[in-house]
Order: sequence, then C-alpha cells, then structure tokens
Amino acid sequence: MIKNNRFHFFTLLLSAFLFCGLARASDNDFQLGIKALESNDFSTALRYLEAAVTGDFDNVRYASEYRKAAIKSKDFDRSLKFFEKLSNEHPNSANLHLNFGFAYVDKIPAAGSITQVILANNALTQFSKAVELNANWINLYTRGVSYLFWPKVFDRAPMGVADLERAMKVQKNGPRQDYHVKTYIALGDAYWKTDQLAKAQATWQEGIKLFPKSAELKTRLSQKGDDLKNTIEANFDPNKRVDTDLRDLWASSQK
Repeated sequence: MIKNNRFHFFTLLLSAFLFCGLARASDNDFQLGIKALESNDFSTALRYLEAAVTGDFDNVRYASEYRKAAIKSKDFDRSLKFFEKLSNEHPNSANLHLNFGFAYVDKIPAAGSITQVILANNALTQFSKAVELNANWINLYTRGVSYLFWPKVFDRAPMGVADLERAMKVQKNGPRQDYHVKTYIALGDAYWKTDQLAKAQATWQEGIKLFPKSAELKTRLSQKGDDLKNTIEANFDPNKRVDTDLRDLWASSQK
C-alpha cells in the first residue's frame, strides 16, 4: 500500500512538472508570436501562435489572439485548417470548438453570399459542440447571437432567445462582469426579432440600470419603429466583420 501511494505521489509530481514545462513553452511561443505580429511578420507570428495554442489548447487568450493574427493576415483558411485539426485531436475541448466556430465567422465578410451561409452553418455546428461540452456564458451567448443572424424564414431567432435566456441566468448567478451588458443588448434584440416588443424594452431597461453608460442600450431605448429596426438589423449584416475578440474574458480572469 505504501509503495503504491509513493508511486501515485511521484506520478502526480511528474505530471505537474511536465504541465508546468508545457505551460512555460506555450507562453514563450505566445510571446514570440505577439512580437512577430507587432512587426507584421505574419508567417512567423502564426507559426509561434499555433505552437502556443497546440501546447495549451484550452487557453482562451492564445486561441483568440491567434485568430486575430489570422484576420490581420487575411489567412482565414489557415486558421480554419488549424482549428479543424486540433479540435479533431482534442474533441472534448469546448474552447477549441468555440474558436473553430469563430474562425468560420471571421471568414464570412470576405466570402460570397452562398458561401456565407455555408460558413455560418459550419460555425453554428461548432458552437453547438462547445455548448454540449460546457454550457457556460460565452458558449451560450455566442450560439444565441449566431442564431439571430439567420433570415426570418429559417425560424432560428426563437432558439437564439432560448440560449440567451440561459446565458442571462448564468451571469446572474455569478459576479457581474462588464461584458455582461452584451447579453442585455442581444436578448432584447432576440425578443424584438420574435415580436416580443414588451420583453425587448423590459430587457434593455433592466440592462441600462446596471450599465448606465451603454450607448447601445441608450440608442435602443430612445428609438421606435423603423429607426429601431435599422439599428438592430445593422448589427446582423453578414458583410460587416463581427467582433470575435475574446479579450474581455481573459482580461477579467486576471483581475
């Protein structure tokens, strides 16, 4: 029994050392990638950032910054192939599926209308896998908002409402974060898209009490009719780049 306990202890100790070593290597690769990116050496930056993500595939910051580099270099296909390979190797990583989905979203503005639909559907598949693995705020919020981009004929806005309501419950059960304002905006938009105007107004009103500086909430609460319609629909134009930067998440975890 004593020998078995000692073996178990040393195994855990070795695993801890290996993990720390991999974490240091990934951080070093990440820093080198960011440095190369600052000088617009995209080839070197992407190579180092891919190494960082590979070594620490659940790191929110590494994956997000890698995609930002891919957007800046306009190498969308490289990003898609990278996340496809890594998510296949680590199918239980919600972070990889989330960023794989975002990689599809990142390419949408640069694609034609037919391809945009295919990319959006592929993104939704990955977001759903992320939710299945971990129904946390970011995964629920992301899938919920993605449903709102689809034309009314697809009848996906109600599913957006469901996801965003779940995201709202998650955030209300934890410490308030600055980025939680996004849920009040999006859920109100989802109610508006499903002809629940009273609920939309109530959600935006609740949000403005918590986030009084939000320009987007102020605008929605000050508008009606076509003006409100134009404001909301402008947010779901597939030809406009969606902000898929996850900086708010990893920045808040460092506070």
